[in-house]
Amino acid sequence: MKATTDKIKGNWNTIKGKLKQEYGELTDDDLTYEEGLEDELMGRIQKKTGKTKEEVKNFIDQL
Repeated sequence: MKATTDKIKGNWNTIKGKLKQEYGELTDDDLTYEEGLEDELMGRIQKKTGKTKEEVKNFIDQL
């Protein structure tokens, strides 16, 4: 998760746009990023998309 967290911190605007393209049901509120709360963010994405934590992490890592 550390690599994913580092990627999120450095490229959040790009990642946010790609997530919204891939999962149209995600809103800006779902994708609100706060440093230190990456697990909460992943949980919101998982809940909204029905994907596992690993699937969401893999999607982000492939960007």
